[in-house]
Amino acid sequence: MENKKEVSPEQLEALLKALKDRFEKNMHRHNAVEWANVQAKLEANREKWWSLHAMEETGGEPDVVGYDKITGEYIFNDCSAESPKGRRSVCYDHEALEARKEHKPEDSATEMAADMGIEILTEQEYRTLQQLEMFDTKTSSWVKTPAEIRKLGGALFCDRR
Repeated sequence: MENKKEVSPEQLEALLKALKDRFEKNMHRHNAVEWANVQAKLEANREKWWSLHAMEETGGEPDVVGYDKITGEYIFNDCSAESPKGRRSVCYDHEALEARKEHKPEDSATEMAADMGIEILTEQEYRTLQQLEMFDTKTSSWVKTPAEIRKLGGALFCDRR
């Protein structure tokens, strides 16, 4: 993935079309939310475009799943049916990546998320997403792992099997 955190006008147009189409096809994910309001928020906060573009580029399908009344922001989650191919076969974090002796992946989930300007979902956020529809029926996704579990060398992932 590029390190340049800019989205060209052509990429922006394609991204906006993809987001709007996905939004309209999946109204069950965001009841009572109007696309015009989402688009206005995005246009007022252009730095979000890079993250949404990066999610799309790795095979993700970002979509609105909620609205935070406190911050006034729309909440986007990756709503691809399975973990995107561009984000599979990675370790949880840099520590796990460095500990791998054989078949070392190229990246870690936490570093990929940081590079995209997004956060890994907590277990509760993942469970809430699963209430919208069935995700990860064939794959698994890393979720934010508490420090006490990481100290023991473990990390959490979720799926719907």
